[in-house]
Amino acid sequence: MQRTRPRRTWLRRSWLRWPGSRRRVRAALLGTALAAAGRGWPVVPGAYPVAGPTGPCSCEDPNCPVPGAHPHDPPLLAATTDARMVSWWWERRSPDSPVLVATGRTVCAVSLPAGAGARALEYFAVLGVRLGPVLASPGRYVLLVAPYSLEELGELLAEQPWVPGSLRYHGPDGYLMLPPSRTGAGAVRWVRPPVGEEPWLPQVGGLLDALIAASTAAPDDRRLAF
Repeated sequence: MQRTRPRRTWLRRSWLRWPGSRRRVRAALLGTALAAAGRGWPVVPGAYPVAGPTGPCSCEDPNCPVPGAHPHDPPLLAATTDARMVSWWWERRSPDSPVLVATGRTVCAVSLPAGAGARALEYFAVLGVRLGPVLASPGRYVLLVAPYSLEELGELLAEQPWVPGSLRYHGPDGYLMLPPSRTGAGAVRWVRPPVGEEPWLPQVGGLLDALIAASTAAPDDRRLAF
């Protein structure tokens, strides 16, 4: 009997600890979603990683290429800044879902491999270039920028002699994942968190040359789609 008592105590303590941790994570996700909506960034719950017979992702596709890192139900078109809808989603419907921001209308982004992203941030710091918020997702750095159209982006890229495939663009019809969301590959975090209710966002054209230069020697991991 005395041998089993420590194990029972450990199990009881573990059971008590995990629910509290889960509540904190859920509260943080809700807080992130409401803060983003308050900035005018439309948000929507995404699919989330799971461990079970249906596959690694809540979308239940056993071959999901990006578990817990994509829109599912509701679709990306449902993204909103309505605080009541946002609260209902993360309080009642899908409290464990990552926070996805629909890009294009009020915020866009450019992402590149993590190593290249770190070099680019150092370069911008030396030059005194003002940056907006910066995210780190598994293997990637994501620089948030002012909204751009596909036509504008196409013109900017056409001026470049060569554009590496490892540089990606999150513009109209795209999305970003905000901390403390987690994907099947790991957590998302802020490298440079947003400041204030209306964070300043740079124009993509002013960053493009340096991002392309930093990405030139970076590997092109096409498996990551966010």
